[in-house]
Amino acid sequence: MKIHRGIVTASTPLSPNLIRITLGGPGVEDFVSTGTGDEYVRVFFPHGADPTEVSLPVPAGDWWETPEGSPQAPMRTYTISAVRQDPVEIDIDFVVHEAGVAGPWAARARPGHVLGLNSPTGLYTPPADIDWQVLVADLTGLPAVRRIVAQTPRGRRTRVVLEVPGEQDRISIETNDDVTVTWVMGGNGHGPSALGRLVRSVVDERLPLDQGYIWVAGETVALRDVRKYLRKELGLPATRFKVVGYWTPIAAWDERFAALPASVQQELDAIWSTVEDAEPEDVQIRFEEQLDRLGL
Repeated sequence: MKIHRGIVTASTPLSPNLIRITLGGPGVEDFVSTGTGDEYVRVFFPHGADPTEVSLPVPAGDWWETPEGSPQAPMRTYTISAVRQDPVEIDIDFVVHEAGVAGPWAARARPGHVLGLNSPTGLYTPPADIDWQVLVADLTGLPAVRRIVAQTPRGRRTRVVLEVPGEQDRISIETNDDVTVTWVMGGNGHGPSALGRLVRSVVDERLPLDQGYIWVAGETVALRDVRKYLRKELGLPATRFKVVGYWTPIAAWDERFAALPASVQQELDAIWSTVEDAEPEDVQIRFEEQLDRLGL
C-alpha cells in the first residue's frame, strides 16, 4: 500500500448534488489504478483550517498508522471516477451535503487544496462467463455505475437502475444497445430509500440467475434487505452478486456504535471470530441482523 498526496487541479459541478474533484501533482504520479470499475480509496482530509495541509498517515502492512505526535486526519471512503495518465489525474465525485467532513470539503475545494489517498481496491468481480448484469445504486454509487458501464464489453446485457434525488441529477451514462437505464427519483437522505424494492423488481427467478451478476451500492441500511434477498431468498452464491454499503442514514453511527457496552461489542466481534469456514456473506447477514436489533 502507498499513501499519496493529491493536489486539487479542478472542481467541476456535475449536478446540484454532485461535484467532481480532480487531483494531480507529483504526489500521485505513482498512483496505480486497479482498472476495476468500482475501485475505491480511503481519502484523508485536511485536519485543520488550512486546506493546503493534510496529516498523511504512513503505510503499515495492509493498513496505515498516524505517526506519533501528528494529528489524525479525518478519513472517508470514495470511489474513483476516472484515472488518466501523462500526467496522472484522478477524478473523485462527491455528493454535496452540509453535514459531515467530505461534502462540505468538496463544496469549498479549490485548485491548490490537498487530499491524501491510499492505493485503490475494487469490488466489482463478475464471473467471466456472465451473459447479463444488473447494476442498482443511489447517487453515491452513480460514479461507479458509469465507469462499470463504460468498461462493460459489448454483448453483455446490462440493466441499470439509479435512484437519485431529482431530475437534475440524471448524469449522462455511456450506453449502447445492450444497456438499459432506468431513473427513479427519491431516497438519498431526502426520503426513504427504494433500493430494496428496486432490486426485487428487476432480479427474480424469471432471470437465468446462473448466468448473471448483480452489483448494488448505496445506503447501507437499505442494502441489508438486498443482501438477504439475493443470498437467502434467491439462494445466489456470493460469486454472483456484490452488495456495497456506501453511507448510513443513521446520525452519528460511529459514535453510537462506539458507545455500545463492551459486552455487546464482544458479542458482535464473536459473530466474525467464532464461525470457521463460513461464507462471509452469511456472516455479514448475521452481523447486520444484530445491528438491526440494536437500532444501528
